[in-house]
Amino acid sequence: MARAVGDLLAEFDAELEKEVALEKSWNVAPTDTVPIVLERVVEESVKRQLHVAKWGLVPSWAKDAKGGARLINARSETLLEKPSFRKAAVARRCAVPADGYYEWKKGEAKNKQPYYVHPGNGGGVVFAGLYEWWRDQSLPEDDPARWLLSMSIITADTPTAESARTRRSASVFDELTALHDRVPLPMSKDTMEAWLDPKEKDAEELVRMVRSRAHDAAADWTLDAVGAAVGNVRNNSPELIEPVQALF
Repeated sequence: MARAVGDLLAEFDAELEKEVALEKSWNVAPTDTVPIVLERVVEESVKRQLHVAKWGLVPSWAKDAKGGARLINARSETLLEKPSFRKAAVARRCAVPADGYYEWKKGEAKNKQPYYVHPGNGGGVVFAGLYEWWRDQSLPEDDPARWLLSMSIITADTPTAESARTRRSASVFDELTALHDRVPLPMSKDTMEAWLDPKEKDAEELVRMVRSRAHDAAADWTLDAVGAAVGNVRNNSPELIEPVQALF
């Protein structure tokens, strides 16, 4: 996620509730701070806002924030059954903008090849997500750090080539399947509009909609083999997404 706050505000036609700091990153890791887009009803008017949230959802009822590292993803097939995600799916849905994501392909023995998965048109991608506010009871009421905003990215089974509508997308889905059996759920602009609507409470139908449209949203993705340096979170520069010759 290497876009500036101003660019994100313009792209999503969003506003800031308060000033936020967002550093460009080419190697986002769980528990890092990332941008999210959400909609809230403020004084009877729906406002679209850009916030920054910790990647790893911390439920409002959690005793501490440590468990968030285990909730970076929410499985779309079961999230409505999980106490950690059920209420957020009804009332706290968000969009998670990114330039792309990394996935590792396993070879023989212990060989692994990282790939950078990203839209082929040079634009960004938007994943379906959930967010939550957590109150740190150990901090005083007037401490600005007493509230933690966190989020989780929704995932699904990898699209299959049989679901593709074009030869190009069939090829992409074959490649994705070879990488991993799960993918973060991407959204088109229209899907995002429906997903963010705070007045819509039918979470089951919204999840079904995002799942059913994900294949089309991923149809133009491109997979580039990249260097193994991405495996170390201390490495963080544009060179990480530069294509290399695949190991296998």
